Amino acid sequence: MPQRIKKYKKKSLNGSELANFIKQRQLRQSRSTFGQRDGVRPKLAIVKTVDDPAIETYVALKKRYGEDIEVDVDIHNVEISKIHELLHELNSDIFVDAIIVQLPLSDAEKTEEVLSLVDPSKDVDGLNPERSEFDSATASAILWLLAGYNVELRGKRIVVVGQGRLVGGPVAAVLESSGLSVTRCDKSTNNLQQEVEQAEILITAAGAGEIIASDWIQPGTVVVDAGVAGEQGEVESDVEATARERDDISITPLKGGVGPLTVCALFENVLKAVNN
Repeated sequence: MPQRIKKYKKKSLNGSELANFIKQRQLRQSRSTFGQRDGVRPKLAIVKTVDDPAIETYVALKKRYGEDIEVDVDIHNVEISKIHELLHELNSDIFVDAIIVQLPLSDAEKTEEVLSLVDPSKDVDGLNPERSEFDSATASAILWLLAGYNVELRGKRIVVVGQGRLVGGPVAAVLESSGLSVTRCDKSTNNLQQEVEQAEILITAAGAGEIIASDWIQPGTVVVDAGVAGEQGEVESDVEATARERDDISITPLKGGVGPLTVCALFENVLKAVNN
C-alpha cells in the first residue's frame, strides 16, 4: 500500500472554474485570428451518423462553446454510406479548419476506416493517434485539471480504469509518453479492487456505472472520474456515489469535472488547426 500523509484536505476538482479562464483566452485568440483572416472566423465541422440524446448533448455543448468564443460550428448529419464523400469535401474545404467525427457511428465496424479519412491536420479529436497532429482532447483536459490543482504526478502510482479510444486509452498513453508509471485496467480486470486500493491517483473512464466501490479508494487519493453521458443525456459515474461524501479524498464532481475542460481542450486544438 502506498505510504500516504496522515492529514487530508478534501478538494473538489472543479473543471468549470478552470474552463472559464481558458475560454476568455480562447475568445481573444479567436478574435485575433478573425482579424488576420479578413473577417473569416475559425470553423469546426462536426460529422455524425447517429441521433440519440447523449450525442445531442455533446454536440450542443460544442456548438454553444463555439458561439461563446466566436468559432463557427457546422453540424453535418449524414448517412454512413455518404460519409466518405462528405469527409473528402470537408478535407478539401479551405474554410474548414477542423473536423470531428462524432462517435459512435451507425456502423461501428467502419469506425477505423472512417477516422482514417480525416485529414491529420484537421483531426482535432486526435482519435487517429498514429496520424493526427493533435493530442486527445479528453487526455489533455485531465492533465490540465490535475495541473490546475497542483497535483504532483511524478513518483505516484497512477491507475487508469477503462481503455476506450475516447478517454482511457489516450490518457494512459499521454501519461506514459511523459515517463510516468501507469497501471492500465478495465472493468474485466480480475484484481480491479486491489489495483484501485493501490492507486494514489485514480483516473476512471470505463463508462460501466459505479464499478468502483467507495471503500476501495484509500484516504489521500486523487480521483478523476471522467463520467459519460447515459442514454438520456445524464452523467453516469464509474465511482460509487458515496465516495463524493467523503472528506479524505480529492474527487471530481459528478458534473463540471472533466467535461468542461474537454470542450476547452477540443477548441484549443481547433484554434491550433487554424494556423496549420
